[in-house]
Amino acid sequence: MTADTTTQRLTQYASGGGCACKVPPGELERVLAGLTPAGGPDLLVGVESGDDAAVVRIEGGRAVVLTTDFFTPVVDDPYDWGRIAAANALSDVYAMGGEPLVAVNLLAWPRDRVPFVLAAEVLRGGGDVARAAGCHLAGGHSIDDPEPKYGLAVTGLADPDRLLRNDSGVAGVPLTLTKPLGLGVLNNRHKATGEVFPEAVEVMTTLNRDASRAALAAGAVCATDVTGFGLLGHLFKLCRASGVSAVVDAAAVPYVTGAREALADGYVPGGSRRNLDWVRPHLESGVGEDELLLLADAQTSGGLLVAGEVPGHPVVGQLVPRGGPPVTVR
Repeated sequence: MTADTTTQRLTQYASGGGCACKVPPGELERVLAGLTPAGGPDLLVGVESGDDAAVVRIEGGRAVVLTTDFFTPVVDDPYDWGRIAAANALSDVYAMGGEPLVAVNLLAWPRDRVPFVLAAEVLRGGGDVARAAGCHLAGGHSIDDPEPKYGLAVTGLADPDRLLRNDSGVAGVPLTLTKPLGLGVLNNRHKATGEVFPEAVEVMTTLNRDASRAALAAGAVCATDVTGFGLLGHLFKLCRASGVSAVVDAAAVPYVTGAREALADGYVPGGSRRNLDWVRPHLESGVGEDELLLLADAQTSGGLLVAGEVPGHPVVGQLVPRGGPPVTVR
């Protein structure tokens, strides 16, 4: 890249950033409630349980897993943004217990404002992550757009009898989190100040492949990934779909270095505040507002939240019988 392109800050071309740009969960559910989805007996997972991907049974004892995910820049480095966006899109397949097979690129680019050489770096980053995942990446679609956006549409394969679903949680099972939280506040600080957080980039570019395989090996049947709706938002959806409640041990939840400092300095994404507002009516808490904001922080390419114990990762709570509020934080 030339010197003039390396100084351009991609995050400044977008009003938001990453999964914090998601439509608020409450608004999205109101829209979906008025739709009648198409389906049939082979559609194993649709929109009903708010799961991470669609799953369709096919011949040969297999299932196809289909998902798509794209967003505006969370970091200024185009190669890293491409890696993060690709890892995030692939995560939905892993969150269902599948393995990605093939993906296509989704690219929106402000051609008149940002040199296309930077788009090539974004695509290179996405390609490198797809290659590391053993996933074919072939073609895709691009449009001219006022804000840059990138992601993938991914098709994977899974065993229809060994899926990780939102609606399969049972009381008495521990909750395991496979990546630390705090990515939203750190990305917001990066957007505002230009500070770079290598640990956050490392977390966001790490595939959830090994965590998914370990969860399946441990016998787990219920999981979700923690992305734009934060840990509390995704956990609430899991509890609602499974007909259980959950208790979160706030002290056991890990955070990326610098996350608490970013929160204290006011770098809270609007999406994180909207997440907490959405969950609050369904929440009982024994911790302060700052702790709740971190637990609701809008993550980009976060980890898996697994109903079950996954070796090597912290247990952060437990599913319990439905009786009180869906989510309790202690």
